[in-house]
Amino acid sequence: MFELAQQPHAALIQEKPEKSILIVDDEAIIRDLCIRALKGYRILEAHNGEEALSVFSKGGVDVILTDVMMPGMDGIELLRRLKEIEPTVVVIVMTGFAEKDVILNALKADADDFISKPVNLLQLKTAVDKALVKKALKEEIASLRAIDRFKSNFLSIISHKFRTPLTAISLFMQNLSTGIFSPEEPSFRMNLRLISDEAIYLERLVDDLLMFSRMMNTGEGLRLEPCALHKVIQGVLAESREIATHPAIEAILDLQPVPSVSADREKISFAIKQVIDNAFKFSGEEGEVTISLRQENDTILLVVRDTGCGIPHDDLPRVFEKFYQVDPHNTGQVRGFGLGLYYAHEFVRMHAGSISLVSEPARGTTATIMLPISQVPSV
Repeated sequence: MFELAQQPHAALIQEKPEKSILIVDDEAIIRDLCIRALKGYRILEAHNGEEALSVFSKGGVDVILTDVMMPGMDGIELLRRLKEIEPTVVVIVMTGFAEKDVILNALKADADDFISKPVNLLQLKTAVDKALVKKALKEEIASLRAIDRFKSNFLSIISHKFRTPLTAISLFMQNLSTGIFSPEEPSFRMNLRLISDEAIYLERLVDDLLMFSRMMNTGEGLRLEPCALHKVIQGVLAESREIATHPAIEAILDLQPVPSVSADREKISFAIKQVIDNAFKFSGEEGEVTISLRQENDTILLVVRDTGCGIPHDDLPRVFEKFYQVDPHNTGQVRGFGLGLYYAHEFVRMHAGSISLVSEPARGTTATIMLPISQVPSV
């Protein structure tokens, strides 16, 4: 663990994963022939469409090589089902039938390539190599489209989030500029306070925007170093503006001694901050937030429990989605960008950990971050 920590600025390096090919054919002799031609790949096998779907559902399949004529679910139906599950999946159809309708049906189902039976081993190897290149291109295009959607959604949300305080400030300034309020009147001071509050909120939006921009540009690498989680928690508590703006909410700490973990300090601090800030943010004006840290076997548990408004059951499955914001009081004015828990979830996952929420409306929420003491972070 500490060998990694000696180079905290070096990104974690992993070997290039072996590509996986799923061969689907009811004839064992054909599967064996394909396996011999595809040395250097990780080979998975299925003897019918149903079994192929089961194997594919476990993940890690790069290319599917399927026969057309099989008992039960045939290759064309398997192709349709696979494309419904994952449109970017690459499927090569093997067929000994040259009928036009078979080829047309496969093309309509978005087959990526065809191989005729009896199988030519050189043709098979070439087709699989081409399919892997095609898969990489498909994934890159899908990623670019996702980025475009992300940018569009983000710009729309930013516009809305900035427009609300700017409109409020403009309205309050108009009220003051009319001269109808004397500086000695309570209304004058109230408008000044509201302008100040909205200006502070704008400043926080800008800070959050810069922070998320930095998080988006850090890539998937981790800069590992020994982290004492109780110190990270204390630092978050000392710097949290949510805590400062909720002085009537009592913070109860139960931070037991736990081993240091090898972690990316910035990312783990960010994740912990989001969980703690949300506990105070949704606890109303008064209440309690309990923060406990303990070790269970080879796992460290950080549990943050609040006595706030809770999360509606329909919202719980979506709390870690990008831009999704829980609006327990249905005001339509939840502040922030809806990215905090999304990135918290991603950063904890990168450390081979997990984050979960349990909540009851009007009874509060419990957030749990689990981190393994000995971990192999994923990239």
